[in-house]
Amino acid sequence: MTSQPRTLFDKIWDAHAVVRRADSADLLWIDRHFVHEGSFHGFGMLDHAGRRVRRPDLTFGVADHYVPSHDRALPIADPEVAGMLNQLRGNAVRHGIALFGLDDPRQGIVHVTGPEQGLTLPGLTVVCGDSHTSTHGAFGALGFGIGASEVAHVLATQTLWQRRPRRLRITAHGLLAPHVAAKDLILAIIARIGAGGAVGHVVEYAGEAIRALGMEARMTICNMSIEAGARAGLIAPDDTTFAWLAGRAHVPRDFDAAVAAWRALRSDEGAAFDREVALDAAGVAPTVTWGTSPETAVPVSARVPDPDREPDAVKRARIYEQIHYMGLTPGTPLEGLAIDRVFIGSCTNARLPDLRAAAAVLRGRRAAVPGLVVPGSVATKRAAEAEGLDRVFRDAGLVWGEPGCSMCVGMNGDLVSPGERCAATSNRNFPGRQGPGARTHLMSPAMAAAAAVRGAIADVRRLAP
Repeated sequence: MTSQPRTLFDKIWDAHAVVRRADSADLLWIDRHFVHEGSFHGFGMLDHAGRRVRRPDLTFGVADHYVPSHDRALPIADPEVAGMLNQLRGNAVRHGIALFGLDDPRQGIVHVTGPEQGLTLPGLTVVCGDSHTSTHGAFGALGFGIGASEVAHVLATQTLWQRRPRRLRITAHGLLAPHVAAKDLILAIIARIGAGGAVGHVVEYAGEAIRALGMEARMTICNMSIEAGARAGLIAPDDTTFAWLAGRAHVPRDFDAAVAAWRALRSDEGAAFDREVALDAAGVAPTVTWGTSPETAVPVSARVPDPDREPDAVKRARIYEQIHYMGLTPGTPLEGLAIDRVFIGSCTNARLPDLRAAAAVLRGRRAAVPGLVVPGSVATKRAAEAEGLDRVFRDAGLVWGEPGCSMCVGMNGDLVSPGERCAATSNRNFPGRQGPGARTHLMSPAMAAAAAVRGAIADVRRLAP
């Protein structure tokens, strides 16, 4: 008797389900738990209950959200931030947790440094008190964000109650055109299905376009799954995955045996998905957002929409609201729209290939507006400096920062001033995300570099080397 074909998601979920409750929730074993300075609420709940961390060897602390992007040799000026970092350090020491702190060469944004260290592996369950934990799905791991009480539950038990999500497969046929990046593809996908289009689902990405992507680009795709409302994003591991992981610090000692097992981590032929979506990746163009949701992504050649042409009253009101916040006029071409600054960084686009793509556009040119470039980790920063990428950014007039979340979330003092327009490689353009009144246009690293050169939203294909 043969077993029913299963999806990649089902294989991982079933392997980690310990027990099922009467209400159909499953208790999942958690293989990796990342905590950061914002996780102090979870530790507080643990302390209040008088409990210890159940598996400190599977828990990893990372300083990333509030860490300064500048002058790290100096004491942290903000006492609240200094206190949070001290609290993270204290919790790590008290519970015997490995900490990638400010003085550690492994420090960086959790969703950058975790994979770099080989902590993110195919088939694992990965959680963190951060919604973009979906990033880890690029390795065929089930990664998802959790809240403070869930952080406490995982700390105490190394398990988590979860209801099984539905399954959505998004197939990207064909190959991306030159100068079109993974960021353009995922923005196009979100625009296609909507910001709530994957609610209640885990998304598996498939197709030629996905298979052709490197690991960093796959991380960009899975990272922004959450912006379509998904619980997680997944890409089946393959030779690209295994080559990227080989030799990293925390991979299994018998790597060949691990790879042999990982090869089974793919959706079986004939496996059933609850929904299927397909799109032509070859038709995706360099993409930007005009509004305050990633679903407002359009080709750079497009114009600001006219709300009066929208027949649905609710959608029409929403377009009016976004246009007003963004300070735009209906019908205005996006290409040529003046910007005030540029941010290149975040857990979406702060890895070495992202920095290379931006530097390729900026090399030998000067930025017309100020900008900040923040690598995703110490390892990425050192690799970029070894290639001279930092000099390219500095010579262009941009600031080369220290690893962390920085201006993506505006928690460390790196802010966009009220009313300013920022070309950003981050994942969210919600009102106030980069600071009160900030106006954010999402785009790829190469597109952000092109915007820096022009001082306006620009089509990178006109500047590409």
